[in-house]
Order: sequence, then C-alpha cells, then structure tokens
Amino acid sequence: MRRAAASVPSNIAEGAARQSRADYARFLDIAIASISELESQVALARRLGFLDEGASQKVQQESREIRAMLIVLRRRILAVSGPKTED
Repeated sequence: MRRAAASVPSNIAEGAARQSRADYARFLDIAIASISELESQVALARRLGFLDEGASQKVQQESREIRAMLIVLRRRILAVSGPKTED
C-alpha cells in the first residue's frame, strides 16, 4: 500500500518534468492506475481485518477525490494545443 501511495505523487512529478503534454498525460494515467491499485489493496486489507471500516472509508474517499482531480488535470493537459511551456 505504501508503494502504490508513493507512486501517485512520484508519477505526477515525473510527468510534469517531461517535455511533452502527451508524456505528462501518460504519467498521469500511471498515477491514476496507482490509485486504483491502492484502493484494491485497501479493500483487501479491510476484508482481512487489517483496517477498520472507518480507516478504509477515509482512504477510499480521499482516493476518489484525488482520482477525480487527476482526471480533470489530464483532460486539461490534453486539451491545450502546442508544446508544453514553463510558466
């Protein structure tokens, strides 16, 4: 679970450092997949009794919010035409 959770911001940062919007979007896809991996591990940990219901629900809610933000960011990155520029 730690590896999947750490993978999310790591992939966002790596994508942001890339030179193209397509690469950035690809790394955002990987970050979104890592959130899905984390959610499945949280569900499994809950079923096995390693997490209580409250902790499980909190992680699931936060991961849904982060996924939604990443999806919006990915759409905006891809909607902008032209090369990626630094502000």
